[in-house]
Amino acid sequence: MRRSLLLVLAIPLLASCTSVVTGSPTAGTTLERRGPAGTVPAGLERFYGQQLGWEDCGPYATTGTTTSQFRNRADVECARLEVPLDYAQPTGRTIRLGLLRRQADGDRIGSLVINPGGPGASGMSAAAGLASQVKRTDLGERFDLVGFDPRGVGASEPQVKCLSDAERDVERLDTDLDTSPPGIAQTEEENKRYAEKCASTSGADLLANVGTRDVVRDLDVMRSALGDEKLTYLGYSYGTHIGAGYAQAFPGNVRALVLDGAVDPTQNQVESLIAQGAGFQKAFDAFAAWCAKRQDCALGADPAKANQAFRDLTLPLAERPVAVEDRELSYNDAITGAIQAMYSEELWEPLNTGLTELKNNRGDVLMLLADSYFDRDQQGRYGTLNDAFVAIKCVDEPRVTDRAVLDDVARRYKAAAPFLDDGRPAAGALDACAFWPVPPTVQEPKPVTGLPPVLVISTTGDPATPYDAGVSLAKELGGGLLTFEGNQHTVYLQGNECVDPVGDRYLIDLELPAEGTRCS
Repeated sequence: MRRSLLLVLAIPLLASCTSVVTGSPTAGTTLERRGPAGTVPAGLERFYGQQLGWEDCGPYATTGTTTSQFRNRADVECARLEVPLDYAQPTGRTIRLGLLRRQADGDRIGSLVINPGGPGASGMSAAAGLASQVKRTDLGERFDLVGFDPRGVGASEPQVKCLSDAERDVERLDTDLDTSPPGIAQTEEENKRYAEKCASTSGADLLANVGTRDVVRDLDVMRSALGDEKLTYLGYSYGTHIGAGYAQAFPGNVRALVLDGAVDPTQNQVESLIAQGAGFQKAFDAFAAWCAKRQDCALGADPAKANQAFRDLTLPLAERPVAVEDRELSYNDAITGAIQAMYSEELWEPLNTGLTELKNNRGDVLMLLADSYFDRDQQGRYGTLNDAFVAIKCVDEPRVTDRAVLDDVARRYKAAAPFLDDGRPAAGALDACAFWPVPPTVQEPKPVTGLPPVLVISTTGDPATPYDAGVSLAKELGGGLLTFEGNQHTVYLQGNECVDPVGDRYLIDLELPAEGTRCS
């Protein structure tokens, strides 16, 4: 359930400033002022019209992954956008968001702003990964590609950070499988300490203003500072939630929205979690059927027995983790590695290899898959994804503290995803959000009027955001729906020769596909 954004008094500008001011306050920096553009809320003029300093992206890297992505890149540039920490106090403390841009090659329409989801994933990293892919394409000709790290994430300052790298490694070894009353009490005490540590290291003021409500406001500041009267946006997964929130708050400021891998706006978090469990089970069943056709399938030749075969391989790790160099593969890591592989058919081969390794008391590949999910680089450094995910979730959603509800959710999830059933009695524990130091800023859905047609892309075998969620979002926003028949999480700009042209045509020409269009 989500609460609508408060409306703000807006001043329409008859003409927007798109002048570019160049200079070099520091070597290699280009100063640019393209805003204010379009509608500017009263009291926020200095943010909407701010000058951006574009420079080399190397210093913006915060992990080994982004270091390799950003280093020695002549095709992208980075800057930081200043926004209020609390939009209710625009003259108070400010924070800065990281931006990465690949400029259009030809006749520029505007900026295509990207968020890859999470919540807590780096949009700068996503844009850096897509930059070479859009080169010499119609999309790259017409749009600046702009990825941003939301507040608290990645290169944005300050970061949400709760655990050190060493503490995160230790936390991954804690299975929390004991569902007896003492076991639940221990888990809840750990969650309480985690919430306290987040408040201590990140600050309650940042945690109170890190949710989607504020990211949507940041996105409108970004639109104007980039010189766009209307927003053109591409959101994946949780990024669709940001896009839908923007559509509710600023429908008149939308040019085009592509929302791929939708979060269902009509579901509460309990129903969404159960639907996601069923989605992962559906993906696992597809993996098991694929695997059963192979001579080397780690789960055997009968897909009907795959759930039990998977449990037989992974459950022993709860008592005896497997050594992986100077670390140990825990039960949680094995499950996380398998979940990571459900996001794309391209990871099914590594998953089968990892499960085969497990038969031989090895865990190298499953550890790599889990490290990828947890955003851990080869040097042992974690990105901000894990802590930001929790912080955003805890202010975006109402607290669930009814133990009867928690127990029911545990039972229903085990039934929805039996391959993940650990065999323990179903019982739920209060999560970190129950102890969070700041109240939620839940956004209630509201009817959207004055919104131009948007494009929702939904995949039939999407494990994380099941297909029906996209159908629901398209209906809610009155948009077009493109169906992709496949087993993966999101699809646009991933090389599909049917999906990519449809998305490109919409973004460039604002042309929706015919009703009922399907790709495979």
